[in-house]
Amino acid sequence: MNKIYNEGCIIGMARHLPDASVDLVITDPPFGIEFQAKRGNYNRKDSRVLEGYTEVKGADYLEFTRAWLAEVKRVLKPEGSLYIFSGWNYLKELLIALDELNLTLVNHLVWKYQFGLVTKRKYVTSHYHILFACPNDKKRAFFPYARFDKDAKHPDGGSAHYKDKEDVWTISREYWNGDVKTPTKLPAEIIRKILAYSSRPGDVVLDPFLGSGQVAVVSRLEGRQYVGFEIVPEYFSFVQKRLDSGVYRVKAEE
Repeated sequence: MNKIYNEGCIIGMARHLPDASVDLVITDPPFGIEFQAKRGNYNRKDSRVLEGYTEVKGADYLEFTRAWLAEVKRVLKPEGSLYIFSGWNYLKELLIALDELNLTLVNHLVWKYQFGLVTKRKYVTSHYHILFACPNDKKRAFFPYARFDKDAKHPDGGSAHYKDKEDVWTISREYWNGDVKTPTKLPAEIIRKILAYSSRPGDVVLDPFLGSGQVAVVSRLEGRQYVGFEIVPEYFSFVQKRLDSGVYRVKAEE
């Protein structure tokens, strides 16, 4: 553990990870939408965005999802959990694959972030889906008061832990102005929240699609072990640099 691999996760998990060796999976798979990774959207300089985003064709998405989820199911402990981030485009394929593999869908969470792309002929998309699933719902670990005591009150009134566990999460995306970055990344706060409710210090956290390495980096900061896979050499080197240096954000060289 505490190692990342520069290879595809389907072969990589089969090669490196034993059965029932992982406590928690947090991952954001490829979009399958011909994502323009270098586009200068969100007012960012594309010169600071790393090359190499690897996409999956829409026609292959269901079979691809079946393959990596089957490996995830194999490596998860019976008490383990899985969180998958997804847009709406291939949400159906993810749900089909979860059902076929007899992975229990515990919650369908919605992450509301602070902006969306401007639209003219449809509504603005400013949320992401998070599928919270597990191999064995009776054994699944969950720590309901990990972030707030049972009797803690929310500033707006009512129970703090109840409010924090509602299934719509409003968490802002992070702006890394002037830093090296991959095309997309999860905010540290959303990873910390998942780690708190579904893992304990020392647990093993897997991300099959590392990207920027946020899951591995934040897991280590929160006292968890990590393991992950990234097929893009540039992304892998970026994540390894973050882990080796202990630096959360890497400044760009102008």
